[in-house]
Amino acid sequence: MPFQVSPGVNVSEIDLTTVVPAVSTTEGAIAGAFRWGPADQRVLVDSEDRLVSIFQKPNSNNATDFFTAANFLAYGNALNVVRVVHTDARNAAGTAGNAALIKNEDSTIPSAETFYAKYAGELGNSLKVSVCAGGRAWESNTGVTYSATRGASTILVTNDDDITDVLQVGDTIVIGPNNTELTRTVKSFAASGSDTLITLNKPYDADTIAVGESTEKSLNRKWEYYGLFDDAPVTTADALASGGEDDEVHVVVIDAEGAFTGVAGSVLETYSSVSLAVDAKTEQGAGNYWLNVINQQSAYLSIGGAAYNGSGAVKSTNFATETVAVTNVDLAGGTGGGDLTEANKINGYDLFKSAEDVDVSFLLGGSADTTLATHLISNIAESRKDCIVVLSPERADVVNNNSYAGKETEDVIAFRNGLPSSSYAVMDSGWKYQYDKYNDVYRYVPLNADTAGLMVQTDLVRDPWFSPAGFNRGNVKNVIKLAYNPSKGDRDALYKKGINPVTTFPGQGTVLFGDKTLLSKPSAFDRINVRRLFIVLEKAISTASKFTLFEFNDDFTRSQFRNLVEPFLRDVQGRRGITDFVVVCDGTNNTGEVVDRNEFIGDIYIKPARSINFIQLNFVAVRSGVEFSEIVGRA
Repeated sequence: MPFQVSPGVNVSEIDLTTVVPAVSTTEGAIAGAFRWGPADQRVLVDSEDRLVSIFQKPNSNNATDFFTAANFLAYGNALNVVRVVHTDARNAAGTAGNAALIKNEDSTIPSAETFYAKYAGELGNSLKVSVCAGGRAWESNTGVTYSATRGASTILVTNDDDITDVLQVGDTIVIGPNNTELTRTVKSFAASGSDTLITLNKPYDADTIAVGESTEKSLNRKWEYYGLFDDAPVTTADALASGGEDDEVHVVVIDAEGAFTGVAGSVLETYSSVSLAVDAKTEQGAGNYWLNVINQQSAYLSIGGAAYNGSGAVKSTNFATETVAVTNVDLAGGTGGGDLTEANKINGYDLFKSAEDVDVSFLLGGSADTTLATHLISNIAESRKDCIVVLSPERADVVNNNSYAGKETEDVIAFRNGLPSSSYAVMDSGWKYQYDKYNDVYRYVPLNADTAGLMVQTDLVRDPWFSPAGFNRGNVKNVIKLAYNPSKGDRDALYKKGINPVTTFPGQGTVLFGDKTLLSKPSAFDRINVRRLFIVLEKAISTASKFTLFEFNDDFTRSQFRNLVEPFLRDVQGRRGITDFVVVCDGTNNTGEVVDRNEFIGDIYIKPARSINFIQLNFVAVRSGVEFSEIVGRA
């Protein structure tokens, strides 16, 4: 009871309702090559559509990694993706020679005042930026005169002093006599003596110009994208109040080559009435400085430098936006930098090294070679002890590897022999042939994402301690054919080495036909279900046990610990994960020496349930007149 000076009633609570929490068992992780998106950064993806929206569609250079990720998402909805880029990768830039590597949102944008693609890679070269700065850029009289003929696709500018200063390819021009407004797009310019011949996107309408009529009218132009906005950019009220003017711009981001959308010229993003002034605000009080707005909101674009024209101050009148010309910038110089090295991929996977930083259940090896696979096992999984590395043999081991009978089996076993022994690693037997809907081709893809996906699927329909193999829970999705379909003899050889065969059975589909880990020594932990059972138990109980830290190591705390753990284990037992258990946490293992070292010990003895791997059926023929009781159990 707390100390009290005078009589009274004091109320206190002791919480004995703590339970062992549920833990995640279905999150995957992969680091690999993708065409777009943040680099060296973990991104949680919940579907293939989301994978495409962030990292874009695959091509021949990254199809293996893309479909490894997509195949896992066919079974589950939680995949941590790290896009790995080569050290020579570059973001496309709007100024020649300014291409730079900007990995993700945490990277520093170069100080050069130009536009950059949001992310590195060739895709950025498809981007175009169009900036309309001021009313005259939106729509203006060019100050030139022209002549045109009915049905023509050209007009002749007759006083063309620097016409390209006020007109650009892509600009919309307003033409037409007889009080008829007709819009056409500038396609190209060509010299015609001292004049300029402008080619348009299509001819005049027949009723626009009378037969034989030659016109000399003042030529008006409109910004190519004026139809996307309600009004021309003006001076913001914030700038006007500070003595500035002409700070407002409209910005359009375009997929000029169609690499993102499949349609050249598609508009990707628009930014209306953003300001060139660094301290500009919207009417609602939000920051409206265009550099910050675009850098924070755009999925395609970043801007380097302090300001569009070096001004960057509200009170400045030197924004120089009230011009006729529109700023059109084509980005270039973006590159992936070449094929990824194993060192590149290792750096990407190392973002999953700390269990405190990120919760993952499976590390997808993709097309990992021996070096990468060994790193995943020895340096990540064995260190974390809460996840499983899922591997397939190298492509050359199984795809078109038919130089002689048994060559695939030999090479798959050779790959496994190059890996360390570990209960935190699982290996399947091959690659599958599947359809790539994005490029209308068929591709070979490693099966490790499917193997991990079957474990996820098992968790969703049963529990992690059930085997993910066999005809009930081991059916592999989206298989046209297997690169290597092991026979019974092949499966025997593979299984002895801890390799789980994936086999197509006629009329029964393609099935994961094994549930071993890569642990070499005979142990309960050489089975997937046992390893995953203990991962769940250890993860859940250790999480709950954190609340015992800094309490007293006495009978009350020990009893509380037992009361926490035993109901959880009884629940797992009822769900067929274990056959029996004992929890010891008392004075026998928490001796005086243990207490004096400020330690606390709980010994948890588990009898794990075992999966059936072998079935023996004995059929016994019995003579007539013989009683079954005479022979049952004796044959």
